Amino acid sequence: MNLANKMTMLRILLVPIFLFFFTQTYIPYGILIASVIFIIASLTDTLDGFFARKYNQVTRFGKFLDPLADKLLVTAALIGLVECGSINSWVAFIIIAREFMISGLRILAAAEGIVIAASKIAKVKTVIQLIAILLALFNLNLVEIEFLNIPWLINFTSFSTNAFMILAVIFTIVSAIDYFYKNKKVLNDLNV
Repeated sequence: MNLANKMTMLRILLVPIFLFFFTQTYIPYGILIASVIFIIASLTDTLDGFFARKYNQVTRFGKFLDPLADKLLVTAALIGLVECGSINSWVAFIIIAREFMISGLRILAAAEGIVIAASKIAKVKTVIQLIAILLALFNLNLVEIEFLNIPWLINFTSFSTNAFMILAVIFTIVSAIDYFYKNKKVLNDLNV
């Protein structure tokens, strides 16, 4: 397994650790620890792509695993944020539903021997989703950690979180349309 794929595997392994600290309210500074883990996991997304291109380690396995790792990380965070009331469930539903649809498209394409790599717009979508989630986590830390509890800052990060979540939903929908349009041949071959 090359370095890029190891970074992707690390991201997948960090997901349950992130969820553990995020959901265990009895752990002091659990949300802060979860936030740091989320940042580390998000950085591996940048690093695996960098290493894959720099060392010419782009593999079919990596093209499959990288988007899967992104989906797991984002889905885990969204579910946690819905559970604690930081975001609306409809936001999480749209983002997660898109991930299921694109995964289904990838499965159909794989049956035809086609690997669908992440598109540029999907990469932008992922970055916006990660920023939105980081803002939501930052906002939770402001509320949870007493000495950081500054009302104007909480209001600002709450507004910023909502704005980026709406942007994330827009890019989620646009990227889904883009994937299906660019890969309509896969669906046409099924006589859909």
